[in-house]
Amino acid sequence: MQRLVSRLKTRKGFTLVELAVVIVIIGVLAAFGVPKFLQSVEKSKATEAFNYWAAVQSAEERYIAQNGVYASVSPPPAVCPLDIVLPTLQYFTLTNLTATQGQDTTGASSWTGTLTRISTSSSYGPYTVGWTQNGFDPTNSTIPQTISPVTGDLGSGS
Repeated sequence: MQRLVSRLKTRKGFTLVELAVVIVIIGVLAAFGVPKFLQSVEKSKATEAFNYWAAVQSAEERYIAQNGVYASVSPPPAVCPLDIVLPTLQYFTLTNLTATQGQDTTGASSWTGTLTRISTSSSYGPYTVGWTQNGFDPTNSTIPQTISPVTGDLGSGS
């Protein structure tokens, strides 16, 4: 009896079953946490495009107020006619920024632009963020709704 008591007192460490239970719990938590973390990281990177377009939209409005027409910028913008220094894009490339002068049905000027996500650093692959003089253009954008800073997590129940 004394031998059994002393053996229980000197036992150190964890059993294999206890370690296996802890590993399973960590695995389950990681299975739920990692995808949400990666979504949050991509959403923060997508914000770069929306901030870029917000700056361009403000500059385009100032440009049309001064010149009567919108400005076009060809990628990469070697000479930018806008009154801002366009930010250097880290996660996107400027696909186009095109102004049309009085060519729509109302005769009004407009502009459209597209940024394309660099797919090598995106877990969502390449997607585009379209913008017009009216703001975000969801019809010409392929950004997933779950990572869009504008639409957010509308369909995910979060």
